[in-house]
Amino acid sequence: LALSGNKQTLLARVAGVLASQENAWGKVKKSLRRPRGKVNLPSMPTPVAQVRANTMDETVATFVEEHDEGWTYEEETALREDLTNIGHDVSDSNVDARVEAQLRPEQETVSPSVPPMIQETGGAEVHSLETETALMELRERTAEIHSFARDFLMVSSTTNQDDMKAFIQSLRSQGFATDLPPVHQAVAKMIMELDYRVQNETTAATAMPQSWSEREALRRFEEVRSTLRDRLENILALHQDDIVKARMAFEQEGRELNLDLRVPSVSGRLHALFDLHIEIAESQALHDPVVQRRQRMLRILHRGAVHMPESERSTIERLERNIASFEELVQTILESGEDGFDDAQQALVIRFLESKGYNVNTSTLRPRILACAGILGAELGYLSPSEIPRIAPGVLVTETEVDAIVTELKSLAASFKPKPDAIQEEEEAVAESVSEASDNIARVRGKIDRIDELLNRLNG
Repeated sequence: LALSGNKQTLLARVAGVLASQENAWGKVKKSLRRPRGKVNLPSMPTPVAQVRANTMDETVATFVEEHDEGWTYEEETALREDLTNIGHDVSDSNVDARVEAQLRPEQETVSPSVPPMIQETGGAEVHSLETETALMELRERTAEIHSFARDFLMVSSTTNQDDMKAFIQSLRSQGFATDLPPVHQAVAKMIMELDYRVQNETTAATAMPQSWSEREALRRFEEVRSTLRDRLENILALHQDDIVKARMAFEQEGRELNLDLRVPSVSGRLHALFDLHIEIAESQALHDPVVQRRQRMLRILHRGAVHMPESERSTIERLERNIASFEELVQTILESGEDGFDDAQQALVIRFLESKGYNVNTSTLRPRILACAGILGAELGYLSPSEIPRIAPGVLVTETEVDAIVTELKSLAASFKPKPDAIQEEEEAVAESVSEASDNIARVRGKIDRIDELLNRLNG
């Protein structure tokens, strides 16, 4: 009957069956009766098989203990014959596998050795909460790491391990926890992967496209090249002091223009365009009069800085970072003055810098600061070159030159000592005395010339 039928349908079906079997009820009843005779119940298994298996295991274990150093083929054959005599069917595959597992347990667990270059860790290494946080931050700042690494790979390589370690440690100043070994390894891995990618980019830059997708990606790059050049100028102007951020912003511009940076030839051309504009900007800066003027002032400030105290060196570094503000200060003071750069204006420059926390009123820094102010005034047309405050030139010679100068001074001093002359005879001729006097005058003039030359060398 259908399982979905209702009760009335079921009763109708049963009534129909009974009506059709009205004269054959005896047959139906006979077919439904229980069988006569004894019922055969299934027998329960006995633990004999388990006992026999335990006996086999004990026999094999005893054999292995007695032969710690190994056994021969004949001894193993004798063991199998003993198991057969006990009643075990050694030819059965299950029994044979069980015996083999006990005789040679190590052979099942030993796996074939994997070459070291393709080994994989069985499971993920568990790090502390601090390490996991640092790794998460590293993954979020992957683009920044790539920008730093590209600048590193422009002058170095991954084969220089000492240089690479020093570069990774320097990233700590950028907020990366490279002092942690997992973070250090992750950064090194990223640099090596980027090095391989840069090599592919260099190779693909001069090669023909190897697929239709690469050719279409290059066509797209050529279409937006002019747009990239225009946007790159704005990016460099926005990030003048941070090349890393400028490179990251330029990569983002490329992605916004639907460039496929996964293609090495496209990413290589993109970064080559960025590097070219950086070199052009640097070459233009070398001919910029403002840059040249600042370099001249910085050379004066840093002259002999290695012999200065730490406080004075930090003051110079701070002034170097704010050189533009220093130029505005000097320009304002010179514009307010009537003529020249007199003592009052010089004192005003020093007092204003001291009010801003610059400790410049020292015997070493004060002349340098005023000289820099004079250079700026001369460059801007407020002063003449003769009105620039002077500083002591100093004697900048090496130890070898000092020894040579001392030796020469000693020889000059010895030459001025009076030499013991023999008593001249009164009978000497007047002509001979005149000739000797002339020679003495020429010798003295020569010594004076040597002294002047030495003084010129000392004054630099």
